[in-house]
Amino acid sequence: MASNQTIPNEFKSFFWDVDITELDLRQHQIFIIERLLNEGDQRTLRWVFETYTEDEIKEAVCISRGLSLKTARYWQYFFNLKEGEMRCFGTYSMMPGKIF
Repeated sequence: MASNQTIPNEFKSFFWDVDITELDLRQHQIFIIERLLNEGDQRTLRWVFETYTEDEIKEAVCISRGLSLKTARYWQYFFNLKEGEMRCFGTYSMMPGKIF
């Protein structure tokens, strides 16, 4: 990745809650990948795969807790992962029936 590369301004709507000029492609890579996999489209997906390696994307999929179920299932099959390898499928409560 080129050191001067940034998130394209056309993707600003996918990052409605942050200033994209403040996002660092390395430091915030998990957040960026997660957001674009969840909210993006074909053009953002193309950019993700041009910007990050497949291993980096797979790592983000594995450690992300914020992937939607639909998104998580797609990438689980794409990368041939087990649920146990993905944090987003983790247990929400260790005490069934108890409401927090």
